[in-house]
Amino acid sequence: MDRSIFLSLALASLLIGVVSARDWNILNHLKSLGSSSPSQHGLVSSGLSTNLKRYCESWRFNVEVHNIRNFDVVPQECVSHVQNYMTSSQYEDDVERAVDEVILHFGSMCCGKSKCDGMDAWIFDIDDTLLSTIPYHKSNGFFGGEKLNSTKFEDWIRKRKAPSVPHMVKLYHEIRERGIKIFLISSRKEYLRSATVDNLIQAGYYGWSNLILRGLEDEQKEVKQYKAEKRTWLTSLGYRVLGVMADQWSSFAGCPLPKRTFKLPNSIYYVA
Repeated sequence: MDRSIFLSLALASLLIGVVSARDWNILNHLKSLGSSSPSQHGLVSSGLSTNLKRYCESWRFNVEVHNIRNFDVVPQECVSHVQNYMTSSQYEDDVERAVDEVILHFGSMCCGKSKCDGMDAWIFDIDDTLLSTIPYHKSNGFFGGEKLNSTKFEDWIRKRKAPSVPHMVKLYHEIRERGIKIFLISSRKEYLRSATVDNLIQAGYYGWSNLILRGLEDEQKEVKQYKAEKRTWLTSLGYRVLGVMADQWSSFAGCPLPKRTFKLPNSIYYVA
C-alpha cells in the first residue's frame, strides 16, 4: 500500500513538471522575476533583459525558418528587437550572405548571353527584396507592432522613395548580365505600376523582362496562389524558372516549384 502511494505521488509530481514545462511562458517568467525583492533589482533587470532578448531572437529565428506562420503582428515585447535587427549591420550581412550564395549557385551556369537560349528566368519579389520598406516603418514606428495600414503604405509607395535593399542591385545586374530573363512578381496593386517603375529605376534596377502586379482579378486570391499562377504562366510560355528570391515564404509556395529558392530575412510581417 505504502509503495503504491509513493509511486502515485511520484507520477503526479512528474506530470505536474511536464505540464509546467510545456506551459512555460516568457512573460509569466519575466513577471515572476519582476516581483523579486528590491535588493535584487539589478540582477532582476539583467535577467529580464537577457531572457527577453533570447526569447525574441528565438521568435524571430522561428519566423525565418517558417515554424511560426500567419502571425498578424509582432509580439509587443519583441517589436524593438525586430527593429534593432532589421536596421542593423547584421541584417545587411545576412542579406549579403544570401547574395553570395546566389552568385555561387550560378557559378557553373550561363556565363554570357552567347551561351543562353533566352528562356532561363529568374523571379524577384519587390518589397523588402529589391526595395526596402524600412524607412516606412522607421517613420511610422511600427516594425510589425501593428497591422499594416494599406492606405498609408500605398501613399508612401507613391512617394517613390524606397531605397534598394543592401547588396541587391549588385545581384540583380549579375543575373541580368548572364543572359537570364528577370521577372518581377509583386503583390503590389496594378494601379501602383507607375510609382513602382519609377522607384525601381531610381534605386538602380532596370532591364527586367516583365513587371507583374496584382490586377482586379487577383485581389481576392491569397498571395501564394497568385504567385504560383504567375509561375505557371511563365512555364507555359517555355521559360525555365531557375530560381525565386523573396522575403516571404508565400513567394515560393505551390507549383510549379523553381529549381532554387533564396529567402531574405524579414520578421516584420507575414504574407500568406
